[in-house]
Amino acid sequence: MSHRLSAAHLSAITLPPPDFIHAAADAGFSGVGLRLLRVTGDSPGYPLMADPAALRATRAAMRATGLAVRDIEFVKITPQIDIAGLAPMLDAGADLGARHLIAAPYDDDLSRLADGLGDLSALAASRQIGVVLEFFPWTVVPDLATCWRVVQQAGPEIGILVDSLHFDRSDPDHALLASIPSARLPFAHLCDAPRLPVYGSQNLLHTARAERLPPGQGEIELDRFIEALPKDIDLSLEVPMTQMLTERGGAAVLRRIHDVTTAHLARIRSSG
Repeated sequence: MSHRLSAAHLSAITLPPPDFIHAAADAGFSGVGLRLLRVTGDSPGYPLMADPAALRATRAAMRATGLAVRDIEFVKITPQIDIAGLAPMLDAGADLGARHLIAAPYDDDLSRLADGLGDLSALAASRQIGVVLEFFPWTVVPDLATCWRVVQQAGPEIGILVDSLHFDRSDPDHALLASIPSARLPFAHLCDAPRLPVYGSQNLLHTARAERLPPGQGEIELDRFIEALPKDIDLSLEVPMTQMLTERGGAAVLRRIHDVTTAHLARIRSSG
């Protein structure tokens, strides 16, 4: 079992892309995911497609560190989505060598959601970028089973992004996860968290966006989760820890995430 480790931008979202890339490289990661679109009102996005100087600085950081930009995020699939209007974002992603675009389900009509996802995939494919759909327990696609149905309807090239947090807090069907073809699971998000007897929308959102834990520091069955994934799948560490980020900065957060994760994966390997 060997996994390439990337740092998801949410783990140190206050760092602009060039600084984030340098900090991720110093921490030991081999790749990053970049958030090019703002997701919430209190969390930044970095629209490199509208800032040529920032795009050049990001490419320079990649050259200096040798890190890859593995994914860009994320596009909300809504009833009003303008697929063609996303071309500049995809162009920037292609310029950075990103292999995947993360999409999120925000259309209550699942058939229309699948159609929009298929259209987005066609546009991204023309730039050699694959699309993955991430599911969230508070959306119309709350679990892996629903996500699998939607992506199959959307088209054969569309993948699923499984996040260990969202998987654990929905309906964690490990057998289904293990049965999905590896081509549909190009990478996964990894983190840990406490488990609660009941989840409401507020605590789901707070943990997801603000306070997770590095792998092995919480109560999610991560060994079982990783075992159900394709062997050697790329893992992107999405571990926002807002208090630590505020107190110690993004570089310290990324170092802690990387060190704790590599130690946890080593324990899994040694236990067979």
